[in-house]
Amino acid sequence: MFSSSFPEENDQTRTGSITLTDDKGRTLECYIEHSLTVDAQEYVLLLPVDSPIEIFAWQGDEEEEEAILVEDETIIDQIFGIAQAVLSEQNLLLKHTAYALTVAGELPPVEESELFTLEIEDEEADLEPEQLQLLSSFYHEEQEYAIYTPLDPLLFFARISQAGKPELLSPEEFRQVQPLLEEHLFNEVE
Repeated sequence: MFSSSFPEENDQTRTGSITLTDDKGRTLECYIEHSLTVDAQEYVLLLPVDSPIEIFAWQGDEEEEEAILVEDETIIDQIFGIAQAVLSEQNLLLKHTAYALTVAGELPPVEESELFTLEIEDEEADLEPEQLQLLSSFYHEEQEYAIYTPLDPLLFFARISQAGKPELLSPEEFRQVQPLLEEHLFNEVE
């Protein structure tokens, strides 16, 4: 079975930061929110330093408009400069970081009228709807795009390699360690 130990932490202090790197060499600075040792392997729960954003393309007519997440790197590259410009009007700096687009700067206060609920359809998992806050919208080649930031934090779970580098866990590895992490987080809340 798993043996686990957690370092003592103050809820308000983070134990440091670490950089994730994707296969394209892009980086993502993250705070280490928690660490966990299982069978002599160190795992870390990471929270990006900057706020993650998602870009959606609105499709359909007004009555049946649908938001489609833009994941195609070619489209992201085409609209990145425009998205960067509209976000700079709010003193936000858009970054093309590893694993997610992020913005540096202070996000505007949450307003109910600017919230969007994304229903996630997945037959295998019972996923909760995701709440997103609208930051800005723009048009490119007659296509409307909207930039949102999730209200819930984006977390990454990684193992620390023998070389001291973080490596994201595969879904199978995460499922093995997830119960221990949840137990630790639940105990902290109490």
